[in-house]
Amino acid sequence: QVQLVESGGGLVQPGGSLRLSCAASGSIGSINAMGWYRQAPGKQREFVAVSTSGASINYADSVKGRFTISRDNAKNTVYLQMNSLKPEDTAVYYCNADIRRGQGTTYIRYWGQGTQVTVSS
Repeated sequence: QVQLVESGGGLVQPGGSLRLSCAASGSIGSINAMGWYRQAPGKQREFVAVSTSGASINYADSVKGRFTISRDNAKNTVYLQMNSLKPEDTAVYYCNADIRRGQGTTYIRYWGQGTQVTVSS
């Protein structure tokens, strides 16, 4: 099966930086878009950033200028560099990816288990 595993979350001071990683593993044929969502306590999951296989990038307005998404396709990994972090960035961050499995035809949306990011003084 295909799995996405996030890492890099933790506790950081306001104004600090954190870098999240999400590595896909398993029976992977190809990966199209990879992206990040987040869910704060008491709120619904919201879009953060996405990178397509063609390197087209889109960010939520709330993170533009502060977050940077990037990919290492050779490692099936997507990153989220988060700078100038604010308390309102506190959330569980989830990676997703559209993946065609090794012997499959259809691209399927997979989700990671989430990694906690806490921004607090």
